[in-house]
Amino acid sequence: MILSISGVVLLGIIAFLFFKKDGMKLSHAFVCSLFGFFLAGSAIAPSITASTASLASLLGGIKL
Repeated sequence: MILSISGVVLLGIIAFLFFKKDGMKLSHAFVCSLFGFFLAGSAIAPSITASTASLASLLGGIKL
């Protein structure tokens, strides 16, 4: 678990620096996909899933 969270933090920082420094390249997309993969396996994944579903429900209920 500790290794997973430290990997998430490290890849998150790298992804942020890639976005900050210059545009998205193929190597940057690879790091971001690894970040998502490790984030999905972390303890915060159920909270992210619930909040995403809640946001989708909220946006789906908006009538224009």
